[in-house]
Amino acid sequence: MKSYIPVLTIAGSDSSGGAGIQADIKTMSALGCYGMSAITAITAQNTKGVSDIQGISPSVVAAQIDMVYSDIYPLAVKTGMLYSSEIVEAIVDRLINNQAKNIVVDPVMVSTSGSQLISDDGIEAIVKLLFPIASVITPNRIEAKMLTGTEDVALQARRLKELGAKNILLKGGDTDSTDYKIDYLITENSTSLLSIKSSAIDTVNTHGTGCTLSSAIACYMAMGNSVEKSVKKAKRYITYALFAGKDVKIGGGHGPVNHFFHPDKLKLRDYEDYN
Repeated sequence: MKSYIPVLTIAGSDSSGGAGIQADIKTMSALGCYGMSAITAITAQNTKGVSDIQGISPSVVAAQIDMVYSDIYPLAVKTGMLYSSEIVEAIVDRLINNQAKNIVVDPVMVSTSGSQLISDDGIEAIVKLLFPIASVITPNRIEAKMLTGTEDVALQARRLKELGAKNILLKGGDTDSTDYKIDYLITENSTSLLSIKSSAIDTVNTHGTGCTLSSAIACYMAMGNSVEKSVKKAKRYITYALFAGKDVKIGGGHGPVNHFFHPDKLKLRDYEDYN
């Protein structure tokens, strides 16, 4: 019998479709995986901002995870917006109970428009409970500073390891650089930072880039790739998705990337000319 490559996203819903579980499932589909979800919160948002958030009952979040694992075992898991400490605790309990593997944690704290998406005690729970069981964490520049109190990437990596993180991707997509964007990866058995460089894409369509990148990492890990190779492939995918959607007008704020560009199928002539 043939089989799909199942990947689970545990995250919030974005009513405008550009981030959250919507972006996650689009990414998983584009990369040839079978996306499943456990929804942690409902957001009322669009490309301009977030107007309201409603958390899901922790018991319902736990039940979603259990029902997925009892029937379709995910080969990787990605977590995004988790809303509260109670939800984090429920998630960690069920992931451990179900012997989850290849856990990619995107510690979503603040939206692109500046709205805080998780309680302060929720952040503490992520660090204390989720980081130690994560295969990879993917904080952006703002999140890394919030978690470590410094902007020095080497010091951020060291402090995050001290907090229990194994493999750490420090994202640089939200810097002001107009030529290149550089992410830094430090792996579990390394003390040095690996820089991953990509062209900066001139676009306002950056909504959901963090969700998309972490989902892509989870997909490539589910396919059997190493952490380093998964991160590099995912970085390639998000860069192409940004390029493919850079001139599209959707909404009045930060529009989404173009998720449905599989990097192995994309005709690279236009991108290479641009690059």
